[in-house]
Amino acid sequence: MKNFLKAVSLAIIAISFYACGGSSESKNEVNVYTHRHYEADQKLFDMFTEKTGIKVNVVSASADELIQKLELEGANSPADVLITVDAGRLQRAVDKDLVQSVSSSVLDKNIPSKFRDPENKWFGLTFRARIFAYSKERVNPEELSTYEALTEEQWKGRVLTRSSENIYNQSLLASIIAHNGEEAAQTWASGLLANMARNPKGSDRDQVKAVASGEGDVAIVNTYYIGIMLNDSNEEERKAAEKVGLFFPNQENRGTHINISGAAVTKFAPNKENAIALIEFLSEVEAQDFLASINFEYPVNTAAEHSDLLKKWGDFKADEINLSELGKNNKEAVVIFDRVGWK
Repeated sequence: MKNFLKAVSLAIIAISFYACGGSSESKNEVNVYTHRHYEADQKLFDMFTEKTGIKVNVVSASADELIQKLELEGANSPADVLITVDAGRLQRAVDKDLVQSVSSSVLDKNIPSKFRDPENKWFGLTFRARIFAYSKERVNPEELSTYEALTEEQWKGRVLTRSSENIYNQSLLASIIAHNGEEAAQTWASGLLANMARNPKGSDRDQVKAVASGEGDVAIVNTYYIGIMLNDSNEEERKAAEKVGLFFPNQENRGTHINISGAAVTKFAPNKENAIALIEFLSEVEAQDFLASINFEYPVNTAAEHSDLLKKWGDFKADEINLSELGKNNKEAVVIFDRVGWK
């Protein structure tokens, strides 16, 4: 039944694509499979079409569905570009041989090497930091320091985070593996689990709300969720975000863990030149400024401006490892989570 439902889901995605005018034959279009679901992205696609005359056909689904769809379609896939969040997912597409290397002086100039696959098989478009959202009422930020320190006794029953099935937590643990080794990573995962205020559940927004309501004191979340909540039309969301402070961990050593949203040209892209042109467009200052201002993400292009809110949060030291390491360590991270019982 599970496989049947997956097949039905993929069939619906395929039908929606062709209903939107998707075709592998047109030379004046680019076909995008995207996991991102933000209005800002569609506005950027419209700006690209206005600038170039190239129509952008979009299929939206979860990363797992899109990757499976690319696998099933093989050489017959109409997709030109895969856009998703987290380097772990992008590396999964690399490992499955679903994307191809790209040579572009524009991308080399606009995107620092740490935000690119070593073989240029994917390119970061924005990044976000995985930080601590702490209760302004119950936590002195001077008590906070590192991810590792959250395993100490003083935080017992006070920590909140998502499930181990979440790719953001998998990549955080993968970064700890990269820096400290598997044994230290397992010690951290076990220690953090012992300090949790409740069983891991919900989204990053739910963690912030749980801190605001007093269910826990410190949550591990991505920065842009705080920005979105602070600017939400829903008063409950805004009030919850206003009750937490932001702390960037590990500033005295390796830096705060960051991750990306990114894009790749698919292996059998029928409109490869258009695909490269779209990714180049998204890496330029104008598009990067737009993403930073609308979605509260950090632009990868260093010439782009940070939004006023990000400027208010201030500069921070980011982890400098190449983000491909997150994908390479993903499987071991999942094994460790399972071993320690992090649900």
